[in-house]
Amino acid sequence: MLRLRLHLWAHAVGRTTAYVVGMYEVSVAGLLPADWSEWFDGFELTVVPGPDGPTTLLRGPVADQAALHGLLARLRDLALPLISVRRVSAHR
Repeated sequence: MLRLRLHLWAHAVGRTTAYVVGMYEVSVAGLLPADWSEWFDGFELTVVPGPDGPTTLLRGPVADQAALHGLLARLRDLALPLISVRRVSAHR
């Protein structure tokens, strides 16, 4: 879905260069059900049990820094403690 939106935007503004989408993994303390994936722009949500309670790993494409800040703002609004943010790769 994100790639389609980026493609449509690039076409609308006349951009012909390839866009770069970074793949990110974000870990938060706590449990996020998998059906919340749509609220997080289609990110894959994986719950990992641990000795200190569950951790949720969110993995998906992020178009730019503004989109990353938006994702982090949603997590902040849920009051979930942030454990880590990691850029896994960049795709063209």
